[in-house]
Amino acid sequence: MNISGEGKSLIKKFEGCELESYKCSGGVWTCGWGSTKDVKEGDVWSQAYADERFDGDIEEFENYVNDLVKVPLMQHQFDALVAWTYNLGPSSLKKSGLLKKLNAEDYDAVPCEIRRWNKAGGKVLDGLIRRREAEAMLFVGNPDWHTI
Repeated sequence: MNISGEGKSLIKKFEGCELESYKCSGGVWTCGWGSTKDVKEGDVWSQAYADERFDGDIEEFENYVNDLVKVPLMQHQFDALVAWTYNLGPSSLKKSGLLKKLNAEDYDAVPCEIRRWNKAGGKVLDGLIRRREAEAMLFVGNPDWHTI
């Protein structure tokens, strides 16, 4: 599967686009639309490069979800999982109770599992609470995630 425009919109809404590298709340150097791979202090990107990197990064995260999820997904579910994994990384997906429950076909447990991941640097962050709520809403197909 591939992420839809809806899923990309959710990621972009919560990541924002910063063209100068910065340390995110988790202490990781970040640039563009939340890219972290090979980003270092002092990096400055053009908007075109940030957009190009986003497209490449998305493919990588689509592959993680496609490889690790063993049950059928609807488009909105896939979008939510790619958005979640994009923010948290593939190792978080691999070790998560979310993946275990999903692969056991407990689809109803997934929104609650998504919401559990609301901390960075050991602290609950309002922005992550909102993001996880939007991802949970998208997972169940609720279009009102845009209002979060």
